[in-house]
Amino acid sequence: MGWRHLLFENWPVDPAVVDAHVPDALTVDEHDGRAWLSVVPFTNVAVRPAGLPEWGGFRLPELNLRTYVTRDGEPGVYFFSLDAEGLLGVLGARLFQHLPYYYARVSLTGDGDDGVRFVSRRRHPGARPAVYAATYRPVGPGFEAREDPLARFLVERYRFYTEAPDGTLRYADIDHDPWTLYPATADVRTNTLFAANGFERPDATPTRYYSPGLDVTASPSKVWER
Repeated sequence: MGWRHLLFENWPVDPAVVDAHVPDALTVDEHDGRAWLSVVPFTNVAVRPAGLPEWGGFRLPELNLRTYVTRDGEPGVYFFSLDAEGLLGVLGARLFQHLPYYYARVSLTGDGDDGVRFVSRRRHPGARPAVYAATYRPVGPGFEAREDPLARFLVERYRFYTEAPDGTLRYADIDHDPWTLYPATADVRTNTLFAANGFERPDATPTRYYSPGLDVTASPSKVWER
């Protein structure tokens, strides 16, 4: 798949706040003594099984709320929710990757130069409502995320962890080039993701990054057996 036009909005929070919401098998990862919650709107392009040509893939605009965790010293991402436009993609990710995807109506227009306009409204039956609407753009020169300690902590993650319905801890590995990021600004008109996931809205000002994107390969979901 390809991830395009990403905004990383990142809030520092008390680790205890996050720890109450992650599985017991995972440890909240901290940077400078703080846990982090991140809202990430973007679009997937050419989503497809390995081996299929790019033209056989589909577009999947997406919005997620995530945090950062470890298991036996192995760092990764833990998703609280992922809202996406494609119904088949949502069902497939829930079934095969055990990810908490929700069907939503999502639009993404524009680009990094003129501003990306992103709107997501959850339409998943029985789920808590969640709405996010923002316009975002880069505002400074690009830099390599690996060279900035906070940016490296937040985006250079190559694994995500999930909990299956039976309580089994699972994970998938992610392969992509290192991130190039840009400082970003965002006009966020609505964001109810925190409330939808049982969090109070953080008081801190978020750190924001923009990326035009990169190409990504995800492994199948695996049971953690160590």
